[in-house]
Amino acid sequence: MSRNKHFQLRLINTQKGSALMIALFIIVVIAVLAASLIRIGTDADEGVNLEVWSLRAFNAANSGADAALAQLFPLNGGTVSCSNVASTWTPPNVTGFHGCDSITLSCTAFTVGTAHLYRITSHAVCQTGNCDSGTVDERQCLRVSRSVEVEARE
Repeated sequence: MSRNKHFQLRLINTQKGSALMIALFIIVVIAVLAASLIRIGTDADEGVNLEVWSLRAFNAANSGADAALAQLFPLNGGTVSCSNVASTWTPPNVTGFHGCDSITLSCTAFTVGTAHLYRITSHAVCQTGNCDSGTVDERQCLRVSRSVEVEARE
């Protein structure tokens, strides 16, 4: 056997299994990258859900403040008083208020000089999933609250 062929056979014998190790390394690297991309996608979905529910709660609190102002300053020209403002406001049963069952309202009257001022606070809590059970699973419950404060004068 020539020296060159003997060298080639020896080289082949020493390289057995190296392709398998390279393939295994590539598979592991691709699996780690795929898992990272899936996690990034899941985090992005959770962020969008949180943003949607936050906007829903903010708009519900704004609507509650508008309802309280309508009660405080009646269109028929009645007496302006914080006693006219209810402690809660139930939003209509429409898609935009889904999950926002009750908005808490408060009204505070105070006087500065000769001006009569009123501060309305509206607090909305919107939730989805099973948040009311004794054991709350964070993956199945999303609860967001927002408050809006409005000041008006007579």
